[in-house]
Amino acid sequence: MDKLRMGIIGVGGRGGLSRHWQESGRAEIVAGCDVSDKELAAFKEQFGPKVFVTKGCRELLARDDVQAVAITSPDFTHEEYATAALEAGKHVFCEKPLAITIEGCDRILGAWRESGKSLMVGFNMRYMRDIRTMKEMVESGAIGELKAAWCRHFVGAGGDFYYHDWHATRKNTTGLLLQKASHDLDVLHWICGGYATKVAAMGKLMYFGGNKPNTLTCDTCAEWDTCLEAQPKGHPRPMCAFRKEVDVEDHSMVLMELDNGVQASYLQCHFTPDYQRNYTFIGTEGRLENFPHEDVVRLWTRDTRSWKSYANRTYTIKPFRGGHGGADSVICVDFLDMVQLGKQPIATALAGRMSVATGVAASQSLRNGSVPVEVPPPPAWLR
Repeated sequence: MDKLRMGIIGVGGRGGLSRHWQESGRAEIVAGCDVSDKELAAFKEQFGPKVFVTKGCRELLARDDVQAVAITSPDFTHEEYATAALEAGKHVFCEKPLAITIEGCDRILGAWRESGKSLMVGFNMRYMRDIRTMKEMVESGAIGELKAAWCRHFVGAGGDFYYHDWHATRKNTTGLLLQKASHDLDVLHWICGGYATKVAAMGKLMYFGGNKPNTLTCDTCAEWDTCLEAQPKGHPRPMCAFRKEVDVEDHSMVLMELDNGVQASYLQCHFTPDYQRNYTFIGTEGRLENFPHEDVVRLWTRDTRSWKSYANRTYTIKPFRGGHGGADSVICVDFLDMVQLGKQPIATALAGRMSVATGVAASQSLRNGSVPVEVPPPPAWLR
């Protein structure tokens, strides 16, 4: 099998996935694009002097030696870069969210349809061991017919990850019910076996944001010693989390009706002291819940007088290596299997579109008095 020659658009941050493709032995990283000289220098040092680097996306896409690209740049660039890559005849791995608008997603999907190339979305949570365990248990019928589900997402590092940089404005993300929640909305869709058709949401900016100058940084702030969001000292953040331009909600709740009748809910909070995602799935014969800090999934069964009700069960998640619960290396292999072997990926383009559509509809509901909003269905050819 010939190695897949790949280019990385956005070599910093999630661009670190590139090492998994290189280490697989089935791909070769031949090019990288980024706006940062520092990141490009580190990328070249990692992959050798022959690797091509540029600050221009179009220059990378014009190269004949690049067969596939991974788009790991900020969210607001995904629509432009993914569409351009597909139009250039490249296979595409696009980090989540697929785009920051429904229209942007549909434009990418249209380019994908015309290109004849492969498109996959970076939903690495589908590859995490506890999520896969719950998916298998639901499909096995362990809780009977699934009826309800919810997710509580405690983003204890919300300030670090989402309010000290570009994530904190609507123009860059639409909102964190899209940007951050796209993972969780997708997991609920995937395990519940359906997509949201109607949502109602509530939330607001409760902790971050404020009246600080947009140009303020932690290392120039007089309140450095007393600001909790400036900790730990010695690591100044690029932007103040309490600056004026911050306009995305840091606390939100969503109710969802899925196309298969399942009802689901989602809560996201960015100023909790801990970081974890807690999922619960309830069926006609039992309840399933994960406990991330214990690395276990627990099953409670109703007394149905069948073998299922003989005992409650605890499933211990096996140790893993690598980022995001060991999922990063696995999702990279799934992309290679799609391109090289023609295998349908677990993280599909349709799933990418529907998590964005749900997040956009939820943001609209939240900002318009919590009125219910219909989730626009995907293009007919994709259903």
